[in-house]
Amino acid sequence: MTGLIRHATLCTLQGDGYGLIEDGALAWEGERITYVGSDAALPASTAAALELDAGGALLTPGLIDCHTHLVFAGDRANEFELRLNGASYEAIARAGGGIISTVRATRACDDAALLAASLPRARALRADGVTTLEIKSGYGLDLASEARMLHVARTIGSELGISVRTTFLGAHALPPEFAGRRGDYIATVCQQMLPALVEQGLVDAVDAFCEGIGFTPDETRAVFEAARAYGLPVKLHADQLSDLGGAALVAEFGGLSADHVEYTSAASVQAMADAGTVAVLLPGAFYALRETRLPPIAAFREAGVPMAIATDLNPGTSPLLSQRLAMNLACTLFRLTPLEALRGTTVHAARALGLDDRGRLAPGLRADLALWPAAHPAALSYWIGGLAPQRVIAAGQLV
Repeated sequence: MTGLIRHATLCTLQGDGYGLIEDGALAWEGERITYVGSDAALPASTAAALELDAGGALLTPGLIDCHTHLVFAGDRANEFELRLNGASYEAIARAGGGIISTVRATRACDDAALLAASLPRARALRADGVTTLEIKSGYGLDLASEARMLHVARTIGSELGISVRTTFLGAHALPPEFAGRRGDYIATVCQQMLPALVEQGLVDAVDAFCEGIGFTPDETRAVFEAARAYGLPVKLHADQLSDLGGAALVAEFGGLSADHVEYTSAASVQAMADAGTVAVLLPGAFYALRETRLPPIAAFREAGVPMAIATDLNPGTSPLLSQRLAMNLACTLFRLTPLEALRGTTVHAARALGLDDRGRLAPGLRADLALWPAAHPAALSYWIGGLAPQRVIAAGQLV
């Protein structure tokens, strides 16, 4: 398809700011943008199969949700109630709830049931302006179930016409059948599950949960070394509940991102800066768990660590179906600016997925676009719900 949007307020995100162009135009051919500039300077010969008059509406890159656990079965509303009655996240997990309860529900689903349960969540994010989505495994914890999750994630992308990046999170929790045999499970993740999933073409990146209720730094290192052997990028659930040096560990491997990072130390912040590792902020989990330890935002700013924002959509600690609400929460809870929030869900979120062809509006980049009934980009973080895009375009196609 060729397309043209005229008389829009373009938020290009070129440079360090919003990169606004008033009364702008944007054209694309196929999947790629071909023109970004003023409407007055648009070549007279420009024609398109799809032409929209934006009437001054705001045009931004499509949003990018770079950390989700979107594919799962069941829910954990009961745990929400338990936490409100005083139980901690760690206590619930150690009592057999948490991740393992979702593992039981997910293992019991076939492909069709798992896809049917997951598609509405992905549709909600797409309706919120998301055109690129990361989906992790980690609720299967055996080869067949992990493969099913990743296959369903790929199917979601093709069904909805958006980009889906798949992340293998086998080191998410210790499955019950490996109780007391942590070393055996990590060996299974590295020597059996990962090779098989790579052979099936289902893995874009590798993740782990490095935490007291998850896996140790040494166990995480073993997973990362296995990923390195296959040339796969790594990312990490790091320093969410304690400082185990996870952010520094993933930076040591040149990782794409360290995610959560509430307890990340000054030394780890510098390691991330040196490695170019993105800090992915997950305010939905912070909010749902009623945490009080803020990520080191000022230190990230001072060190020049890029900050991305994601929903962390999952059934236990962040049942969040809106990337824009994640932006609002990042501003209100973490004191990010609206500019930082928008760049965190476009420019820096793309970087956190290792994608350099999206997240900005410029010729040659992917035509992932969202048209909003707003006059200024700050509105995307300002509204607490209630603001939906008028049009969403992914890879040049109206979705």
